[in-house]
Amino acid sequence: MDRWEWDDTLFSGAAAYYGRGRLPYAPGLADALAEALRLDGRGRLIDVGCGPGTLALSCAHLFAEIVGVDPDSGMIAEAARGAADRGVGEKTRWVRARAETLPAGLGTFTVATFGQSFHWMDRDLVAATVRDMLRPGGALVHIADLKTEEPTVDGLPHPAVPYAAVDELVKRYLGPVRRAGRGLLPQGTAGGEAEVFARAGFAGPRRLVVPGGQALERTFDDVVAWVFSMSFSAPHLFEGRRDDFERDLRGLLREASESGLFSERGPSTEVFVWRTEASPN
Repeated sequence: MDRWEWDDTLFSGAAAYYGRGRLPYAPGLADALAEALRLDGRGRLIDVGCGPGTLALSCAHLFAEIVGVDPDSGMIAEAARGAADRGVGEKTRWVRARAETLPAGLGTFTVATFGQSFHWMDRDLVAATVRDMLRPGGALVHIADLKTEEPTVDGLPHPAVPYAAVDELVKRYLGPVRRAGRGLLPQGTAGGEAEVFARAGFAGPRRLVVPGGQALERTFDDVVAWVFSMSFSAPHLFEGRRDDFERDLRGLLREASESGLFSERGPSTEVFVWRTEASPN
């Protein structure tokens, strides 16, 4: 990660596939955040690295105003469309910008969220900047799928998505080292978020796990969308071979499921709540 530099092709072309391809957050996430943060429909949320608005829009009823920030124009366009479809366009604002350019005149906020986005940023800079953008008593919330779960389709009607075989196919086309924009990530993205937030002066964290496990049915189109929604297999990376790759991917999926359907369970969601000041409790 130390040798990788962000560039604006990281998710180029992926936005249109995100909503269909990515697995949802746990169904009770918004309720868990409302309880943990005592949200009542007032206050301002900034969602940093908002993508197509997945997280921000699921929490729209909990805030009076929402600002989503993302550097990808496609993601911003998808977020705006999603807000209009949900009837919350008037209280949402979508800003195309890198997190490193904050505060960008956006004001102060009650809550800042990072939904599986923080690892792409200059983390120390962004954490310190966002802390200064939070009102007294405000919260930074780091959200991700629970990584320690062992997925299973036991008791479900269709076979599991053949993720290992898909990964091998991606490597056959793009090489054995993980791609990321114009660069490579041989060691993956950075971890250790707790140390970063502590250095920035946040107190905490309070950890929540919102249970998933709901049965999901996935079509071939869903799985293809998942592949093209990922940074390491974004559409632009295949250059002139994208159609060949998709043909081979669909062939692989047909071999894995005669019915054209896969079963999957929704992941649990892990939430870390950091405060601008220590809780009196």
